[in-house]
Amino acid sequence: MENNVNEYGQMDFNLPHDVVKLPSGGIFYKSKKKSVKVGYLTASDENTLSNINPNKSIRESIVLPLLRNKVYEPDLRPEDMLDGDIEALMIFLRNTSFGPEYNLSVKDPETNKSFEVSILLDELNIKKVDVSPDDNGYITTTLPRSGNSAKLKFLTIRDLIEIDEIIDQYPAGRIPPSHTIRLNKMIISIDGNEDKNFISKFVETMPIMDSKHIKKFMLDNEPRLDLTKQVIAPSGKKVMVDITFGVEFFRPFF
Repeated sequence: MENNVNEYGQMDFNLPHDVVKLPSGGIFYKSKKKSVKVGYLTASDENTLSNINPNKSIRESIVLPLLRNKVYEPDLRPEDMLDGDIEALMIFLRNTSFGPEYNLSVKDPETNKSFEVSILLDELNIKKVDVSPDDNGYITTTLPRSGNSAKLKFLTIRDLIEIDEIIDQYPAGRIPPSHTIRLNKMIISIDGNEDKNFISKFVETMPIMDSKHIKKFMLDNEPRLDLTKQVIAPSGKKVMVDITFGVEFFRPFF
């Protein structure tokens, strides 16, 4: 079969695929796509999945290269997609390759003993958010302490990889300013001022009440799947489990 590649390096032909609904509903993208075409994993994708670089994050070494080949949308590149949408695509790939069962070990809070639990990833719901972005996909909030108006953006996988790279550059023994780095990435303007130097200085002196407000505001309103599930421990206690994208999630791929 002839393989054609579009200008983004993505496959541009009719391979078997499905349509995946995006938690964001596409409202934060210029294309406004509510769903995207995603190809199923093939034997050749094992080359990408096995190419773990210990010096890079899983996002950079596996997730982004994989989705560049699996997302069949010429006007929406994976690196420009929100983290919550990326998670939904990875869950789709895992479900269609290995089934929806996600097994992990959890501690019983009553006995402190570990027990195994199985969660069905295809039963995850999309978090309901109550914000409306502007034409550029930005959202605005008023900071409770300073009273300033902050225009914000949700981070894309490109942003998160850049943040990881900046943090990794800090020498051992020095604490990287990870919180202020993220804030600088999220803040587009303060009271309409988009100057990056101004924003950086503003962040450095921002009251902690305002910085916590931004982080909570973004966390509460970021479109993504609800990755929290309640399970019952052997003791009968209820335990809340967070589905993370660490080694356990990717183990079936390896």
